[in-house]
Amino acid sequence: MPFSLQIKSTLILLLLAGVLIGTPLRAAISPLFMPTKAFGAHDLAVIVNDADPLSQRIAAYYQQQRQIPAEQLIHIRFSPHQAILSKREFEKLKQQVDEQTPPHVQAYLLTWLQPFRVECMSITTAFAAGFDPAFCAQGCKQTRNSPYYASETDKPFKAHGWRPTMALAGKDFEETKKLIDTGVSADFSHPQGSAYLLKTSDQARSSRAVFFPQIAEKLNRFWPVNYLEQEYITGRQDVMFYFTGLTKVPHLAENRYLPGAVADHLTSTGGVMSGSDQMNIMEWLQAGATASYGAVVEPCNFPAKFPNPGVLMFYYLRGSSLIEAYWKSVAQPGQGIFVGEPLAKPFAYAPHK
Repeated sequence: MPFSLQIKSTLILLLLAGVLIGTPLRAAISPLFMPTKAFGAHDLAVIVNDADPLSQRIAAYYQQQRQIPAEQLIHIRFSPHQAILSKREFEKLKQQVDEQTPPHVQAYLLTWLQPFRVECMSITTAFAAGFDPAFCAQGCKQTRNSPYYASETDKPFKAHGWRPTMALAGKDFEETKKLIDTGVSADFSHPQGSAYLLKTSDQARSSRAVFFPQIAEKLNRFWPVNYLEQEYITGRQDVMFYFTGLTKVPHLAENRYLPGAVADHLTSTGGVMSGSDQMNIMEWLQAGATASYGAVVEPCNFPAKFPNPGVLMFYYLRGSSLIEAYWKSVAQPGQGIFVGEPLAKPFAYAPHK
């Protein structure tokens, strides 16, 4: 991780330790630690591929369940079921999306899993920030940083010109419907769960685990964080966060994931949606998680290219929506895809009516 990003991440953890530990979140003194305003229907535009019946059906159901305004349903058309878009194809679609997007919109939802790449970068980052070769890397190199990483803004497009993007889909409509319903049910639920941060025997894929003991130490007094040196967990009934590093994580379905749960594994091709010999992040969602993240091209094992659990929990537990907290936790998101229900906000407080 670049030194400046490491400082920023460490600062968050130190601030947590100094202000939040032992203090109810809503009673924190500094405005920095007051509950945040979460994204809602007004902030999100849903992008639908009119050439894909499943995309249309997902978009219609999501719009209904989340009460997305009609003007924030954005229609484009391209051949579905292709893994990769060319820069030229993408930029035509992006122009159409930009022309239809109301200026107040701060984030996007894609209603398909393929295509999942735009040449060398993930499709979610391409829609968030536009195509840029600086998000790519030939070999093991760092890539362009996200200005949204560990940002306090609740207006990323206004502040940074970025609209964080998440994909929402599954193998069929029923699978996707279940994911949407889980995300909606998470809202304002304030679950009593735990975090599981695993350092496995796979040293290469445990590169971010170097931060796990510090994260557990700083957060554990006001949220249960389990730092474990083992291959997997099983039989846990309270999983809210699960972060590990393996090519394949066993026994996923033998745990219970609370609505709004976030889980991912650091590996090279977890976000490849067209077939891979490594575990796909969709397996997390099928097991019950509400969102996951994975690489779409070889990222090497730079921690900055994967979610920082401490940063994610810092924002999520303060009440941010899932898409905000997840995006703010990845310093270099160019090679990774975010998949899940973006507006889930289990730790937010319901607005007064």
